[in-house]
Amino acid sequence: MIRDGYVARWRGREYQASPDGDDVRLYQPETGEGFEEVRPGRYVQVLPASEVEDLAYVRTTCRWQGQPFVVLGEHDGWLRVEYTGGRWPVAQAMRLEVFDFGVYQGWAPAAEVTDLREQRI
Repeated sequence: MIRDGYVARWRGREYQASPDGDDVRLYQPETGEGFEEVRPGRYVQVLPASEVEDLAYVRTTCRWQGQPFVVLGEHDGWLRVEYTGGRWPVAQAMRLEVFDFGVYQGWAPAAEVTDLREQRI
């Protein structure tokens, strides 16, 4: 599973999360005690940050064609990746899209990606 975002542990379970000042929003795909539906298949519960056991940012990294990337998403055997090597000539040679100044992204065949790992920041 490719993850890129906040996660929080509460009552021994990990949830997608979003810090919001002194609170943390927890998200899950099904109903549960204290969770309110915000849209079909998306439920939220807001807790004081002090009640959360752990809060971290999780991102998935990899290497593609020997270069370092962050994985932003996946679709149909492809990974949406963002180059983290910071070298324009490399990004240009790999035909990456210029997403923003100094930000280069592209689609990598999942079968060509190596060293796929999740990191907690």
